[in-house]
Amino acid sequence: MLTVENLHKSYQTAKTSYEVLKGVSLHVGKGEFVAVMGPSGSGKTTLLNCISCYIPVNSGSIRLDSTELASLSEEALAEIRNKKLGFVFQDFLLLDGLTVRQNILLPSIIGGLISDTAENRADQLCELFNITAIRDKYPAEISGGEKQRTAVARALINHPLLILADEPTGNLDSKSTRAVIRSFEQAKKSLEATIFMVTHDSYAASFCDRVVILRDGTVWKTLERAGTEREEFQDHLLDAVREMGKTDSTDSIDNG
Repeated sequence: MLTVENLHKSYQTAKTSYEVLKGVSLHVGKGEFVAVMGPSGSGKTTLLNCISCYIPVNSGSIRLDSTELASLSEEALAEIRNKKLGFVFQDFLLLDGLTVRQNILLPSIIGGLISDTAENRADQLCELFNITAIRDKYPAEISGGEKQRTAVARALINHPLLILADEPTGNLDSKSTRAVIRSFEQAKKSLEATIFMVTHDSYAASFCDRVVILRDGTVWKTLERAGTEREEFQDHLLDAVREMGKTDSTDSIDNG
């Protein structure tokens, strides 16, 4: 589904070049729910922006199915983003002047795909994510969790190959976080959705099939859930984060 190979990305500031991604490689299979974790500055959001081709890469390959994204024109990329990628952001990015249902339909409207089929799918997504009762309300009238579930439904309206989620629970309390993660689980189970999520939250990541941990722009470790109970998997994630912290401390002493 998604294959990233030897991805490098640097930023230039004045005369200094900062390498953010240093040969990142990973794969997300169809129907997988995969998270990327890592400390601030590890390259999580840069990786997500490179995959969506909102920022160019220095070198490496990003393939969605058999399509090499980095080689596409801006017009072709815009079509990919609208039809084959779904996006869920930390700040929801709903339009205040549209109802919940209209926000869900927005990608179809932009793509000129509005039809009875799209409207029926919007209603089905509302039912799946338990937001039917608020579908005619406006964003200002609903909770943060309801906004994010609306955003997940919007991301799925055009049957995308891949959902890209950037810190989707970052602005939510624990109850809303659980409701949003449940919506991802439902999308995976009922719609066979493929989800790639960047998060700092070990609780949210513990629901995933696999977690890729970035450190200093490289893949430091990958953890597989593989039938492990969610609570136990979260403990493994926390152990890995603590191990990485100890390694960082040791490196600081060695470099001192």
